[in-house]
Amino acid sequence: MPPVESIDLSSLSAPAGGSSRLTGHLARPEGPGPWPGVVVVHEALGVDDVMLRQVEHLARAGYLALMPDLFTQGGTRRCLIPTMRAALSGTGRAYHDIEAARSHLLALPACTGAVGIIGFCMGGSFALMTAGRGAFQAAAANYGMLPKDLDTLAGACPVVASYGGKDRALKGAATRLRGSLHRHGVVHDVHEYPDAGHSFLNDAEVGPRPLRPLFRVMGMGPHPEAAADAWRRIETFFATHLNAPHTEKAES
Repeated sequence: MPPVESIDLSSLSAPAGGSSRLTGHLARPEGPGPWPGVVVVHEALGVDDVMLRQVEHLARAGYLALMPDLFTQGGTRRCLIPTMRAALSGTGRAYHDIEAARSHLLALPACTGAVGIIGFCMGGSFALMTAGRGAFQAAAANYGMLPKDLDTLAGACPVVASYGGKDRALKGAATRLRGSLHRHGVVHDVHEYPDAGHSFLNDAEVGPRPLRPLFRVMGMGPHPEAAADAWRRIETFFATHLNAPHTEKAES
């Protein structure tokens, strides 16, 4: 598979109120295409090798996968708090950056015109917040905090979501999300893995090394068995909802 390519999305983000500088990381499937696109939204710790491998995973599954670096403009220290606030408020620069990534995918000749979104941790919150805005054809939220107002999910695109039963910060989130999506008639697949914790889809530990023992005590980190099943569900869900050409391609 071709390596993940770094691209400049600034010309799409800056005029729309997003970051004045925005880097994206794009991976393409092998073969001639065309393929559906997926915007990948990274964890709160930012873009690292683990997140880049998630992009590669989606490309191997047959998707044009593009991850905008939401911390491009100021680094993790300067951007983390405002970006986290944006994830829960539904407004802010990060949403324009995500839209820039979606627009870039739609403009690629190799894109079918169907675009989904997948997020991890903080990115999972963005996936849920954008699901009801009509821009994406499917959303995958992985251990993302729920919107404060679950009624924002009314009219959402199909949602697949995965949570860990040992994730103390998100206790009961899967049940609440499933109930809201059912109540609003949204197609969904929400599952909680009892033995997994936060960030269980990662294939390696992340964060500063001195903090990793603390993360383990908190139940954070890889859980290969849960991750394998979650990826199976995500890929099946995306195959169902992203593999038909979308009319926006002709309009973009």
